Amino acid sequence: MNPNPLLKKLGFSNTDRVAIIHADDVGMCQASVQAFAELDAFGLVSCGAVMVPCPWFPLAAAYAREHPQTDLGLHVTLTSEWPIYRWRAVSTLDPASGLIDEEGYFPSRTQPVQENGDPAAVQKEILAQYERALAFGIRVSHIDTHMGTVMHPKFLMPYISLGVTTKTPVMMFRWSEEDILAQGRDAELARTGARMILELEESGFPLLDAIEGLPLDKPVDRLEQAKAAFAALKPGITHFIIHPSIDTPELRAITPDWACRVGDYQTFLREDLRAYLQTIGVQVIGYADIQKVMRA
Repeated sequence: MNPNPLLKKLGFSNTDRVAIIHADDVGMCQASVQAFAELDAFGLVSCGAVMVPCPWFPLAAAYAREHPQTDLGLHVTLTSEWPIYRWRAVSTLDPASGLIDEEGYFPSRTQPVQENGDPAAVQKEILAQYERALAFGIRVSHIDTHMGTVMHPKFLMPYISLGVTTKTPVMMFRWSEEDILAQGRDAELARTGARMILELEESGFPLLDAIEGLPLDKPVDRLEQAKAAFAALKPGITHFIIHPSIDTPELRAITPDWACRVGDYQTFLREDLRAYLQTIGVQVIGYADIQKVMRA
C-alpha cells in the first residue's frame, strides 16, 4: 500500500514511525481516571478515551473540564464485560435493541451485540454517548471503539458518519481487501470494505496504518514488552493501546487483569521509556493533532 497521506499533512516523512499512545477505558473505574490524570501530566501518553456509560464517567468529565487542553476521545461502548461491575446503554433499556442482556446491562461479549444489535439502535446509542460527552464538557478529540464491537459491517457507517459530520477523527485503518479477508470476513464484504476505505482516504478523511499495544495477560516485564513493541513498529501511524490504572481494591475486585493495568500505569511514567522512544526515533502524537489537520 502507498504511504499514508496523513503523514505529510502532519509534517512527517513517509518513512517516519508515528505512534498515538492511547489510554483506553478512562472512566471505567476510579483507578483509570487517576492513572490517566497522572499520565496526562507526565506527557508520554498522548491521549485517552472515555467510557461514557460507566459509573466513573463523571469524574473523567470533571478532569476534562478542569484540563480543557487534554486529548480525550469517545470510547464507544456497547459491551459490559465484568461479572460484578456492570453498565448499561445511555439511550435505551429495550431488549429489542440487541444492546440489553437478561440482567438489563450491555451484553458481556462482542459477538452477541454484532449478531443481535439493531443498526438503528446502535446508531442512536453512539450519538447519545457522543452528545453526553459534549454535554459534560469534554472536547471530543476522536472516536474509537471498546472491544472492537463497532468494527462490524452493520455498525461501521454510523461510526464513520459521526466522524465525518462532526469533523472528528475516527479510529479506522487503511485496510486492504487482503487485510479484511485475514480477519475472517467474506470476499464480498472484503471488496466492499476496501473500496469504502479507499474512498474515505481519497476524500481526505484521516486513516491510520496499524493498531498495536500491550496484552492484558502478561503482567511481568511490562517495560521490556513496551520497548519491544515500539521497536517493532513499521513506518506509518500506529494506534498504540494501553490500559492504565492505579492499584486499588476496587480495580482488583473488578478485573483479573488488574496487574497488567497497573503495570501500564507504572511503565508509562518512566523517563527511561520516553528516552528510549527518542533513541529509536518513534514520534508521538495525539488525536488532537489529527483533528487540527482535519478541521483545517
